[in-house]
Amino acid sequence: MNDQHPPDWNPKSDDVSRDQRAAYDDLRRRCPVAHSEFLGWTLFRHEDVTRALHDHETFSNAVSQHLSVPNGMDPPEHTAYRRIIEPYFAPERMAAFEPVCRRIVVELVRGLPASGEVEFMADVARPFAEQVQCAFLGWPAALHGRLATWTRKNHAATLAQDRQALSEIAREFEELIDDLLETRLRAGTDPKTDLTAALMSEKVWGRPLSNEEVASILRNWTVGEIGTISASVGILAQYLASHCELQTQLRSQPDLLPPAIEEILRIHGPLIANRRVTTRPVEIGDKKIGLGERISLNWISANRDEEVFGEPDSFRLDRDPAKNLLYGAGIHYCPGAPLARLEMQVFLEELLARTQDIAAGPQQSAALAVYPASGFSVLPLRMR
Repeated sequence: MNDQHPPDWNPKSDDVSRDQRAAYDDLRRRCPVAHSEFLGWTLFRHEDVTRALHDHETFSNAVSQHLSVPNGMDPPEHTAYRRIIEPYFAPERMAAFEPVCRRIVVELVRGLPASGEVEFMADVARPFAEQVQCAFLGWPAALHGRLATWTRKNHAATLAQDRQALSEIAREFEELIDDLLETRLRAGTDPKTDLTAALMSEKVWGRPLSNEEVASILRNWTVGEIGTISASVGILAQYLASHCELQTQLRSQPDLLPPAIEEILRIHGPLIANRRVTTRPVEIGDKKIGLGERISLNWISANRDEEVFGEPDSFRLDRDPAKNLLYGAGIHYCPGAPLARLEMQVFLEELLARTQDIAAGPQQSAALAVYPASGFSVLPLRMR
């Protein structure tokens, strides 16, 4: 490990927290392979991040002390578990879930106050993410608040690098999953109609998945998705509130929503980074990185790289979608991308169809989220 390397930056500093995108842009230009005590090495350029994504033999995903299925695995383990997971995001499952997702959005929009003034993150974005993920998994509404609390605790422990707290939080989630699995076993829940029950019937290496493996999969589908989806819809709503012409265009041309969503989230990414660890010495840029060193792939910076996306702050629908790393690339490309795309498209379809205008709130200013979150922590908007 290269712990003696002098730090090039501090991901938790006030300068970075004030505006993460601006800080990452600056580092990409002056120190594209940067070291910090908190993250180890961070790659900021699109070229370097893409290289790591496609070279999983050098940049391993096996970085967590906890079981992480399949995110924290490399082939052949990753291949076996990935084969189980991908069918849960197949087109037929997405088509079946679409009306459920739409009902959740409609109810949230109908429940907006008559004044039209909302704190969007607390009143809309987070409830949407919690409700839609529970609905997809077949979990009861009673878990919404518990998952929200669990997610906040996990973020706080991640920021503090509190390994004991992270272990306790992981055990707490496993206990929750054990209860859900036991309930389904007692009730004889049909795997054909319940996603969590379906996972219980899956096999890997010729044996059933263990409760720990099921809990790991479901943890990725809740903690990761709730934070990312809530950040995404907040970013999308704020961008439309700040760009009236685009808002008008998308109301009249909803077929443009899919590429528009991906371009907005390229400009302001909802997920900051993912981790890797080197399996051999490697040279990136002018830095020599040793065996077993921590690597952070900064998605936000890579998707704003001027060498790939000229004028990265400009909204353009003619960019090459293959270069957008919103969902990663290579063998670890996000398997839940179809679900995320469905949720965000349905969300904006209903929000735009059921409002005449979305504008910034008149009194309180928005507040950007800080590491390890992205997007906004507070987002006052006015809707009519």
